[in-house]
Amino acid sequence: MTKEIPMTIENKLGITNSAELAKEEERLSKMQAIKLFESDALANLPAGKFSTLPFIHEYLFRDIYSFAGEIRDVNIAKGNFRFAPLMYLREAL
Repeated sequence: MTKEIPMTIENKLGITNSAELAKEEERLSKMQAIKLFESDALANLPAGKFSTLPFIHEYLFRDIYSFAGEIRDVNIAKGNFRFAPLMYLREAL
């Protein structure tokens, strides 16, 4: 009997187990969130605007994903949750 390895999104950490990746993603992004809010990095960016989201996403996830801060061009899901479909993404943001 072959053990199935959970699929993961390509990441800078080389993690191939989805549970392990989720744990590291949470740990690292929380550390980055603390740094972000303790710094003045958001001071000159408009609050509540789409233009600020890529900066925040890149800041939080840059150590994990090479695509951090980029607008996605594929449909994605995490577990049973599906993010906004690509065809409606711009309108959803």
